[in-house]
Amino acid sequence: MKKSFQIIDRRDFLKKSTLGAAGLALAPSLLAQAKVAGKLRTAHIGLGGMGMADLAAIASHPEVEVVALCDVDGKALEGAKALYPNAKTYADYRQLLQELENEVDAVVVSTPDHTHAPASLMAMEMNKPVYCQKPLTHHVSEARAMKKMAEEKNLVTQMGIQVHSFYDYKLATLLIQSGIIGKVHTVRAWSPKNWGFDGPEPEGSDPIPAHLDWNLWLGTAPERPFKDGYYHPGNWRKVMDFGCGTLGDMGVHIFDTPYNALQLDVPFTIINECRQPTGFGFPEHNVVTYEFPATPYTSETLKWVWYDGIGAPADHEDLKLPNGDQLPDQGAMFMGEKGRLLLPHFQQLPRWIVDGQYKEFDVAPFNLGAPVKDYEGESKKHYHQFVDACLGKAECSAPFEYAARLTETILLGVIAGRFPNETLHWDSKKAQFAEKKANKFLDGKYRKF
Repeated sequence: MKKSFQIIDRRDFLKKSTLGAAGLALAPSLLAQAKVAGKLRTAHIGLGGMGMADLAAIASHPEVEVVALCDVDGKALEGAKALYPNAKTYADYRQLLQELENEVDAVVVSTPDHTHAPASLMAMEMNKPVYCQKPLTHHVSEARAMKKMAEEKNLVTQMGIQVHSFYDYKLATLLIQSGIIGKVHTVRAWSPKNWGFDGPEPEGSDPIPAHLDWNLWLGTAPERPFKDGYYHPGNWRKVMDFGCGTLGDMGVHIFDTPYNALQLDVPFTIINECRQPTGFGFPEHNVVTYEFPATPYTSETLKWVWYDGIGAPADHEDLKLPNGDQLPDQGAMFMGEKGRLLLPHFQQLPRWIVDGQYKEFDVAPFNLGAPVKDYEGESKKHYHQFVDACLGKAECSAPFEYAARLTETILLGVIAGRFPNETLHWDSKKAQFAEKKANKFLDGKYRKF
């Protein structure tokens, strides 16, 4: 007999999810204990692109057994099944989670952004630890719901920002917190990637590939016809209904270390200098300026400027390097009261700049060992940390408690792109903007599918 699935209104879903978590918090016997006997049995939802990288990295841990694979694209599912022939396969993550509730210990979510929260929250309601790709969610309300549930159910969680565990990022964090450039007043970060689309929404429809379940790919997102080259498999990040633009892709990685090093919370003002919204694609160029409240590592307020799109960043005195050197393609610059620190993205050591000259620093006091340049080896650390945490042997460094705040910050900048050149004022306690017109973009409706 075919199973029937429904997804309810987003607000009702999030409300019920958090209320359910609150009720379970009173029953310790039902809480996930973050320990499993023997191997960690994992289910992997989303197997395209980054999903395959996530699968390989998690499965490389000697104490992992891959028991389930899920993707709406039959070709992607077939490719993963060839590598893990003993795993059960599914097109619908809801069916997987319901049928294998007692056979899965942890869930990895590597889908397009709009499916992160629906899949993750369903797994978390079943007390499953979750590793979820970045950005954590598509909407601010979802990030807060996932954070709340993870805390109240005492679940092991990790967001997929693998560079968080890289040598150069750890070193930059320790340097900033050591006071090498004093209190930081400004951060400028950039990526020339273009996950935007300034053209019109496509008209008409194309035949849906036989190997793709388009209804399941859309999931909770509004229904729309399939158009080849616009959504699956590669361009969904550009579209408002599915992705979060360049800010939601590269911004999460590049914001992560400054955000962590400076111990930031969410900002109180946001302004995005970009083109007028089209209602379909994200702007191809964004300059987003945030203002954050003070922390022990910042001045009274912190200014943060993000640049993306081809040609980013714009020229600025803060970004001039000694000897006429060129900026790295992507990265961040910390400006402090005693100098600057350049952090390239990625696998390049930070550079200390004082009075227009590079200065050397000693890494020995930080006990990090010799610098490491090994993407594959460094990347696995973040995944294996999650597995070890599920087995009770470690703690995650990017749990949802942290990831939700970072993602919220990113998403506030994305929302600001709907109101170009207008300063939005964010009230973190109330979880709403002073500008009421912006609040409708904090969440939305889940389509029944």
